[in-house]
Amino acid sequence: MEDGLIRDQLQQDDVVVRRLVEDAFRGRPYSDGREPAIVEALRAAGALTVALVAEEDGEILGQVAFSPVAIDGAIRDWYGLGPVAVRPDRQGQGIGQALIRAGLDRIRALGARGCVLAGAPGYYSRFGFTADSRLQSPGIPPQYFLVLPFGAEVAEGTATFHPAFEVEP
Repeated sequence: MEDGLIRDQLQQDDVVVRRLVEDAFRGRPYSDGREPAIVEALRAAGALTVALVAEEDGEILGQVAFSPVAIDGAIRDWYGLGPVAVRPDRQGQGIGQALIRAGLDRIRALGARGCVLAGAPGYYSRFGFTADSRLQSPGIPPQYFLVLPFGAEVAEGTATFHPAFEVEP
C-alpha cells in the first residue's frame, strides 16, 4: 500500500466499515457471517483497543481490529487480532499486511505482551504468528490458533476472545 493512509477508525466510518467487512467475508468458506456484527459489538462494548482503517483518496479500503483477550479468565495484556478485512477488489495488494503491521505496532506501544488470532498459518506466519501448544482457545483447532509473543514469554493456558465474538450476525 504505497499511496494510502492508515488511520484510526472513527465513528463516522462505521457504516462504510460494516459494508466493507460484509463484502470481504461474503461467501468465504471460513466465515459464518458474524464478522460485521463482531466489529460493531466490540465498538459498542468499548473493547476496540485498536481499530484502524486504510484509506486512499478519501475511500476506505480495509480495516483491522484488536481487542483484549483473557487468559485463564484474566486480562494479561494479550490482544486478539481480528476481524481484518480488505475490499474484495483491492485484496492481494498489501493493504491487509499494512493494517496488521500498523496494528501490531500500536498494541506493542501500549505494552502488550502478545497477540493471538484464529487464522491461516500460511498467511499469518509472515508476521511471526505460530501455533503454540502452551496457549489454546476453545473451539479453535490448535493449528489455526496462532500466537505472537512480544517477548520471550508465551502465555500458557486458555485464551478467550471478548464476548462480542459470540454475537449473532
